[in-house]
Amino acid sequence: MDMALDAASKFRVGLVQMSCSTKPEENLEKAQWKIREAAGKGAQIICLPELFRSQYFCREEDTALFALAETIPGPSTEVLTRLAAELKVVIVASLFEKRAQGLYHNTAAIIGAHGNIQGIYRKMHIPDDPLYFEKFYFTPGDLGFPNFDTAFGKIGVLVCWDQWYPEGARLSSLAGASILFYPTAIAWHPSEKEQYGAAQLDAWTTIQRAHAIANGIYVAAVNRIGFEGPSGRGLEFWGSSFVADPFGQVIAQAAVDQEETLVAECDPKKIDEVRRNWPFFRDRRIDAYGPLMYRWLG
Repeated sequence: MDMALDAASKFRVGLVQMSCSTKPEENLEKAQWKIREAAGKGAQIICLPELFRSQYFCREEDTALFALAETIPGPSTEVLTRLAAELKVVIVASLFEKRAQGLYHNTAAIIGAHGNIQGIYRKMHIPDDPLYFEKFYFTPGDLGFPNFDTAFGKIGVLVCWDQWYPEGARLSSLAGASILFYPTAIAWHPSEKEQYGAAQLDAWTTIQRAHAIANGIYVAAVNRIGFEGPSGRGLEFWGSSFVADPFGQVIAQAAVDQEETLVAECDPKKIDEVRRNWPFFRDRRIDAYGPLMYRWLG
């Protein structure tokens, strides 16, 4: 057990569950007052939903929508670094990054409590499904699964589709994170909701609780709400942002259809307690996992 983890203090996380309009500046302004609200409730690390500056534009393939992208550092991080320094909080902000002409990423910027950009995480797993045409816009991440030493503890940050992959959660956990943040934009297709909606939401919650259990770590998933797109062909975002403790118990959860600023306290001592009693890291057979490096073994 790392002695730094033993001595770590409790910290409070804030999850901003919000709806997003078609106007980026309006969304950025809303995000700012939601961050202020979270800080006012005692949150120290505050996470925004995936691509919060706009509606979820990946519902269609349109080159004009690349105009939504921005550099990092850039306009949004300039605003958020000032806010972080003022409130003395850490902010996790999911942005459409323009890295170079013709090169774009789905990127989370981690902004420190002193108003500095501590680093970025570029989404590693990029989906391509009906109304989720992300491969049209985003190059897969090339930074691996880094952790970030914030003023309130070490955190891991992954993004949305990364939620379904145990490898990313494991690698971030092995590097010493106390919590995994998953900024998210996940929704129901209107034609599927009645038949599959409950099962889809349950699967989404279950897989992330499983990451918490398998790694003995806190997990925080931050989704948006609202219906976006034309009637019958849009997406209904299901909210339900939540925090799970290191044994997978949900300690805070937001509604399906309402804006909420969720705050939860996390205690690193709980990580130690769970890992002592469920020593999955001790019993891992790292000598036998080489085949995981192959695409398929059949």
